[in-house]
Amino acid sequence: MARRKEFDYFGMFIRAAEYSAQAADMLHKVMEEYDPDSLKDRMKEMHAVEHAADIAKHEMNRALARAFITPIEREDIMLLTQELDDVTDLIEDVLLRLYMFNVLSVREEALDFSTMIYRCCEAMEEMMREFRNFRKSGLISEKIVEINRLEEEADALYTKAVRRLYLSSKDPVELMVWSEIFDRMERCCDTCEHVANLVESIIMKNT
Repeated sequence: MARRKEFDYFGMFIRAAEYSAQAADMLHKVMEEYDPDSLKDRMKEMHAVEHAADIAKHEMNRALARAFITPIEREDIMLLTQELDDVTDLIEDVLLRLYMFNVLSVREEALDFSTMIYRCCEAMEEMMREFRNFRKSGLISEKIVEINRLEEEADALYTKAVRRLYLSSKDPVELMVWSEIFDRMERCCDTCEHVANLVESIIMKNT
């Protein structure tokens, strides 16, 4: 009987991170060339990325349900898969709120934040490419540290953005809208850090 081919979990982690980086790049381009009239089309494009990420997650879960032996603990595979998917979901959420709240122009800090989200996702993708060889890779620990550093920068940017918002506006609707958007953007970076911390924990358990 032919032996069943083993599922490439590490390859799927890379795919999931690629979807997050793709979504982050799309969000940044929306912020960079902001056009409220094009948001509906951009949302469709973003949702296609998010849907592809969901399909990949379900594929991973189906393989995990059938697997007898896995390269790392099942629980860690499930947690990491979900955290990676959460990053893409949260990026889509930012775009959805721009559309739902009918935002006509973006604040400068939002563009800075979209850059930060992309940098976090880019570092996360690079980290996942090293994950397969975590016992030998010297680069993976550098990427974990880089993501932690970027998340700290995102925290500082969040504080600055919200303070400037409340200093520059007394409009309760504008305050509500941008407080919500900045919160979602900060959570994107937080979740990238959750992925990095989980990878670090898995490495510690398996070395």
